[in-house]
Amino acid sequence: MAAETLLRAVRAVVDGRETSVAVRVRGGVVVELASYDAPALGAREVTLADDEVLLPGLVDTHVHVNEPGRTEWEGFASATRAAAAGGVTTILDMPLNSIPPTTSVAALEAKRDVARDQVHVDVGFWGGAVPGNVPDLAALHDSGVFGFKCFLLDSGVEEFPALSADDFADAMTEVARLGSLMLVHAEEADLIADCPHGTPYSAFLESRPDAAEERAIGLVVDTARATGGRVHVVHLSASGAVPTLRAARADGVDVSVETCPHYLYFDAESIADGATEHKCCPPIRGEANREALWAALVQGDVDLVVTDHSPCIPELKHADSGDFADAWGGIASLQVGLPVVWTAGRERGASLVDVARWMATAPARRARLGGKGEIAVGADADFCVFAPEVQQVVDAAALHHKNAVTPYSGRTLTGTVRQTWLRGVPIDLAGAPRGRLLKRDDS
Repeated sequence: MAAETLLRAVRAVVDGRETSVAVRVRGGVVVELASYDAPALGAREVTLADDEVLLPGLVDTHVHVNEPGRTEWEGFASATRAAAAGGVTTILDMPLNSIPPTTSVAALEAKRDVARDQVHVDVGFWGGAVPGNVPDLAALHDSGVFGFKCFLLDSGVEEFPALSADDFADAMTEVARLGSLMLVHAEEADLIADCPHGTPYSAFLESRPDAAEERAIGLVVDTARATGGRVHVVHLSASGAVPTLRAARADGVDVSVETCPHYLYFDAESIADGATEHKCCPPIRGEANREALWAALVQGDVDLVVTDHSPCIPELKHADSGDFADAWGGIASLQVGLPVVWTAGRERGASLVDVARWMATAPARRARLGGKGEIAVGADADFCVFAPEVQQVVDAAALHHKNAVTPYSGRTLTGTVRQTWLRGVPIDLAGAPRGRLLKRDDS
């Protein structure tokens, strides 16, 4: 077999623009970006079809794999197959929903042990910040986590308690000292009511108002300003928080923010009563809010788009009763994130250059995942081969997620992933896993 591969694409996203290119790969790394018709020079040649676009492998920094402990919900084998099928070549696993949560080095090593030899894409880990574990953060940092995740209200699982404002300040002080990154689920508990039992989506939405996010994000930026720490707001739903984030950045606060495909695709007005597969926290809000999120994303006030893949077993969604109070809050979307964002984005003038920046380059840079998220000399040869004009109807049962529960079931999406490459080789979902476990110092 040739030591090099030359991958030719009539359309590719390279260096923030769409162009034709020949990508030369050796040893799993991009070694040359040449003109489309560059000579092969003995390399194995692969030419993309005319309807395909070469994108950097996507980087999803918000995935709940749930293993060990809740493997009936998801696991490393199924999650990374779904990722690969969706063009995602790197994921970062959240510290909660696994048992134990990743709040100590021992828990981190237990998670690495169970993930090893199962992963079809590269996998890194976030640590968790919970009450009382500030002394553990430095050791987790030294063991290679990419940062830390915390909640400012009940997380929904008892083994991952929330931080008080004082706890949050203490944890942020330590994160700043380490030069790490704190990810925050920002909702103000005092403004959230118990969701009433019943099927109306409107009642669930009213129980978690925009103001709960807006006030909590105010606390986040104030604490980041006071401590000098780097902070990242996860799964922004309420567009009304954008001015606070914009002002904080103008004031020199190192704050970034993500949103998710479901907030950009769905709207509250279109969610049927009893459709608990749409329940997530913070909630999907109204149409006007969705359009404001899109405007913030296009303008650069929202930095990146990741899935917040948070699956569960079907029984926990209580589809039989449609009771939003009882249903688990989380949406499974790891495999379909790219076509969802592309379907909604192209209707609003977004390009594939934009989508690649939001879903590959920006997540990699914020998490300091070196060599990921771009097609560039010296980067890992991680690619997504995407056919942007091909339509697909989502069949939940055909997805690689462990459980066939997703609000995208039956939806017609534009764009499909034809192939995903990891370090210069197409991923064979039926073959042996080739993914690696990443540490912060590896990047």
